[in-house]
Amino acid sequence: MTGVIGDAFDAVILAGGSARRMGGADKPAETVAGRSLIAWTADAVAGAGRLVVVGPHRPEPAGAVFVREDPPGGGPVPALRAGLAEVTAPWTVLLAADLPFLRSRQVTELRGAAARRGTGAVLVDAGGREQWLIGCWSTGRLHAALEGYAGGSLRGLLEPLRPARVRVAAEGPPPWYDCDTPEALGQARRIAEGRMLEEWIEAVCRELGLDREQIDRDLVLDLARDVAHGVARPAAPLTAYLLGLAVGRGDAARDAAARITDLAESWADRPVASS
Repeated sequence: MTGVIGDAFDAVILAGGSARRMGGADKPAETVAGRSLIAWTADAVAGAGRLVVVGPHRPEPAGAVFVREDPPGGGPVPALRAGLAEVTAPWTVLLAADLPFLRSRQVTELRGAAARRGTGAVLVDAGGREQWLIGCWSTGRLHAALEGYAGGSLRGLLEPLRPARVRVAAEGPPPWYDCDTPEALGQARRIAEGRMLEEWIEAVCRELGLDREQIDRDLVLDLARDVAHGVARPAAPLTAYLLGLAVGRGDAARDAAARITDLAESWADRPVASS
């Protein structure tokens, strides 16, 4: 019977890989914006009745059921089989453990599409490729598919279920962004830092009744960097404040910033007054 979006769901997060491309690091524990990758992923399925993590036991996510595939590190299909054994809900959301930009609204879209299809739904990226570790599936159909499946490919297991292919509107970083390499992890950290900074600026502007469109973030950051490098690190926030005072009295922000930058660049060569 075709489900509805209100049907209960459990979530299975696969977190037991060897992370060879990460040099064997504990990838789910790596942090982005101060939180572990697995914590970000778990947040996206906060409405799950049961959260099952396939991999070594770890302090988070709180309240999760931890299981291991047989053999440990045996791949996504044995991991799914182990996780699915703990699922009791009619629908299963299946995720990788390294998705810092996946959000609950996108999981909700997947659940809705899966309910309409009756078998499952998988997220597709901007290039139209299925992301088999971001999907929602009929638990019964998964059990049936696993019963006679001897392969090791997650695609080989799931594609015959003919899932709905879901494209989601990504406002910001793509929800399918994963952190399979140190370079990808570093980029995720930079993206997240930029997003947090922008959210902070917007919050301060709302609090102080300022027009966000009038705040040139990059101008201020570049100025602070130049002053920190050319004068001293504590001078950077003070200089940003002084720039604000100058703009408040009517100076053009870019003109004032350019004058301050020129001053900072020549600061080391200034004549030192005799005592």
